[in-house]
Order: sequence, then C-alpha cells, then structure tokens
Amino acid sequence: MSASESVGNNTQKKLIKIDISSDTVCPWCFVGKKNLDKAIAASKDHHDFEIRWHPFQLNPSAPKEGINKKEYYRNKFGSQTERIEARMSEVFRGHGLEYNLSGLTGNTLDSHRLMHFAGQQGLDKQHNLMEVLSLGYFTQAKFIGDQEFLLESAKEVGIEGAEEFLRDPNNGLKEVNEELEKYSASITGVPYFVINGSQKLSGAQPPEVFLRAFQVV
Repeated sequence: MSASESVGNNTQKKLIKIDISSDTVCPWCFVGKKNLDKAIAASKDHHDFEIRWHPFQLNPSAPKEGINKKEYYRNKFGSQTERIEARMSEVFRGHGLEYNLSGLTGNTLDSHRLMHFAGQQGLDKQHNLMEVLSLGYFTQAKFIGDQEFLLESAKEVGIEGAEEFLRDPNNGLKEVNEELEKYSASITGVPYFVINGSQKLSGAQPPEVFLRAFQVV
C-alpha cells in the first residue's frame, strides 16, 4: 500500500491527514512533494498518511494552446530569469533530476480536472499522478496542456476512464472550481500544506520541517 494513502496495518499508528494546494507547473510544488515523500518514508513506521491534492492556478489566464516556456519566464521574471533557472537546476540536481525549461507551458485546468478524477479512484493514484505529471513537465519538456501527455500519465498510474472524462471539458470543472474556492482563495502562493487541519506550512519545506510537524499533531 502506498505511503500516500494508508501506510501499514498497525492500528496504534496515528493518522496524519495532509491537504496540499499546488499547481502542476509550479517547480517548488514538486520540490515540496519530494521533500514530503522523504519525510513520509522516514515516518511510516509510526504514522499512517492520507494525502489530498487541491488545485491552485498561478496563472488562470494562461493560454490553453500553450506558449514557449523560456519566453514566458523571461517575460515574467525579466533579468532574474537566469538566476532563477540556475537555482531551480541546483535544487532539482539535489533530487537527482535535471530541470528542463524546454517546451511549452500554459493553462493547467485540464491537469487539475485529471487530478480530481484520479482522487476519485484512490488517493494513492492521485499522489502518483502528481509525480508523473511533474516529472514529465519539469524534466522531459512535456506540455501540461497536452491531452496525450495527460492520458499517458493517467495510464501510467492506473487511472481508468481518463480519455472519456477529459473529452468533455465540463467534467470535473465544478469540483475543481469548488476546491479552488475552498482551499486556494485565502492563500497567495504554493505549495501550501495543511496538516491535520491545523498546522499550516507554506513553501517547499525541507523534510525535517515535515518531520517536526508530524511529531506535534
């Protein structure tokens, strides 16, 4: 059983519920996930975990057809672009990954609809889908708005019926908008973690911060 859902069968373990607001084109959200996964792996003998991902859109008006990723970042960050890229590359290398700014970026709504659909089939599938989408977008120059990429990712983690679900742009739209209002309306940045409904952590915290949070819930 996956660490992202319920780990272990020891009824003495304390259940830790984690709600995460994130966007699928946010590199720090992926870094935060990798750090959280390390903390979970180090804690699975003592805790069970239930993780739910919630949508956030850094740029709701981003074009659905996609735009050049490097050009977008240059327009957004200007003279800071190279420094930011160098920093992200360094952080990703720390996780054994190569940060790739090639390809397109764009609207993330369809990916959030798919994440919602995955969660209906199991929180482990939802957690695993975030991993696959992130690896594709950040390290393989996949376009987050590409239906083929989304369907390949869904298939990789065992999500059934994804093609039919995504075909209708209204499927999951109401639920995503409700979650945006419930979980994202009051925050200004991601990733954003809420642990057992009370502890709130903003940003890609290192594993030790999560570990400390697990001890006090």
